[in-house]
Amino acid sequence: MKLKKNIALSDSGFIFDPGTGNSFTTNPIGLHMIQLLKQEKSPKEIEAAIRDEYQVDGVTFERDYFDFISVLGKLKLLE
Repeated sequence: MKLKKNIALSDSGFIFDPGTGNSFTTNPIGLHMIQLLKQEKSPKEIEAAIRDEYQVDGVTFERDYFDFISVLGKLKLLE
């Protein structure tokens, strides 16, 4: 999954898509995932980083990750 290149992201979780003018907010875990996506980290690298930082189990991570990616896709924030 690749995040659009032009997506602007603030440290507070504010997301802005200059292509559409739409803006969104996310929680700290979502912010961390988006930062990792912007760095073009692989799904395995994202999983390792999130599981390490937030002490989440693999099943929970997988469910939440794919839900989050689905939301990003619906918001047209992915390439």
